[in-house]
Amino acid sequence: MQVSIRKALFIVISAATVFSVGCSKKPRRDPSQTVIGQPGTLSSVDATGFGSDLNSQAPGTDLSGRDGVIETEDMIRGLLQPVYFAYDQSAIAAPERAKLDAAKAYLEANPQYRLLLEGRCDWRGTGDYNLGLGDRRAAAAKQYLVTLGVADSKIEVLSKGDLEASENAADDIMAKDRRADIVVLKK
Repeated sequence: MQVSIRKALFIVISAATVFSVGCSKKPRRDPSQTVIGQPGTLSSVDATGFGSDLNSQAPGTDLSGRDGVIETEDMIRGLLQPVYFAYDQSAIAAPERAKLDAAKAYLEANPQYRLLLEGRCDWRGTGDYNLGLGDRRAAAAKQYLVTLGVADSKIEVLSKGDLEASENAADDIMAKDRRADIVVLKK
């Protein structure tokens, strides 16, 4: 009888320990930090930080010679700058919005193209969590573009999660992994 009381006491103490330690809750997010919650931030298109030749790029021009730009028959990668995010966040910081403004300007100048927004994360977190966070980052970028007037049908989203992230990287490398790449789709 004393053995079963010990077992029961052990189970109760173990369960209490697990429940008291458990997983910490995620911090509550302030809705005012989201794209939609930022009043007065949807300003006119400002592509000055992108480069003066943004709107002068003729469709079909080979961009492969430009730094980091890869063009194939189906897409152009690296032409538009990625949008970076803070750790474990999907809200778009004010300085990053100019990059999406430039993407909108590019679509207006090249209406035959569409955009693919690829959400990415650093290596921390589980694979499932990072896929979800990458999806939220891409969706936030899409929502911002839609609020600027870009048609929903012109934007696709894809989460890459931490698929191509550098594991155990330094903070500056991890900061570059937390982004939404903007890929121009030709077809």
